[in-house]
Amino acid sequence: MEDAPLAAACRAVEVALAGGPRPEVWAVFDPECSAATYVVSDPATGACAIVDSVLGLDPASGRLSTTSLDAVLAHVADRSLSVAWILETHVHADHLSGADTLQARFGAPVGIGAEVERVRAHFGPLLDIAAASSDAPAFDRLFQDGDRFALGALTGHVMAVPGHTPADVAYVIGDAVFVGDTLFMPDYGTARADFPGGDARALYRSIRRLLRLPPRTRVFSGHDYKAPGRDAFAWESTVGAQRDGNVHVRDEVAEDAFVDFRARRDATLPAPRLLWPSLQVNLNGGRLPPPGPGGVRRLTLPLDAL
Repeated sequence: MEDAPLAAACRAVEVALAGGPRPEVWAVFDPECSAATYVVSDPATGACAIVDSVLGLDPASGRLSTTSLDAVLAHVADRSLSVAWILETHVHADHLSGADTLQARFGAPVGIGAEVERVRAHFGPLLDIAAASSDAPAFDRLFQDGDRFALGALTGHVMAVPGHTPADVAYVIGDAVFVGDTLFMPDYGTARADFPGGDARALYRSIRRLLRLPPRTRVFSGHDYKAPGRDAFAWESTVGAQRDGNVHVRDEVAEDAFVDFRARRDATLPAPRLLWPSLQVNLNGGRLPPPGPGGVRRLTLPLDAL
């Protein structure tokens, strides 16, 4: 049976590679959480999407930082771009989303994969986060596999890529794919799959699906941690480079071997430093908790909940 969403995304990439519309991609990297935020824009119209924005948080002091967001705002202004979408590849567990701040500035809709409700069902009771409703939606658009959205003269294609979490999606725009935490640079490998609802076998199959895009497709990863021997951060690769050289999942790596490797590696990884603050904010579309007594916003820290 044909994978219709993948086939449509492949055709879009092939058109771009053959001389059709290609997006411009700009990134700002936040070294505190090793995360890249992307502004992807249509050169013909100036319409853009902001992918995986970062709101900084120092957990020791409770201070917020808008360093990455300020860089995004400056880029949008300098290029006279029009923000059409604020996109999340998944519910991040290692940094706060700046989506609400950006939406307050630009009014653009915030989109994420529809399976976010599975993540909410697990963590919501631990963090006293109410279920989303039509009267109080956390996100403006819940994308299903194969959905499309307009970005000026470009069309964005949504691919579901569960595994790291059940809600991960990738966005294919022209000859570029934004993969979030599913794939890192080839010399670093792949994301963990031990969060609730994560699944290493699903992750392997999602990656194989992504790697069926044309080899010259530009791949933009959500994080980089500088693999041993590499001195500079990097976040852009290609499908061909991933297939040839990804240290965890290049073409010759079989599914069972990958699943065994991920299980052993994930068992050694600590919980992300900003796990609980990130989930509380990000499950609500980047919204901070409302002010409490004294006008102070407060986050919850569940004890012995993992």
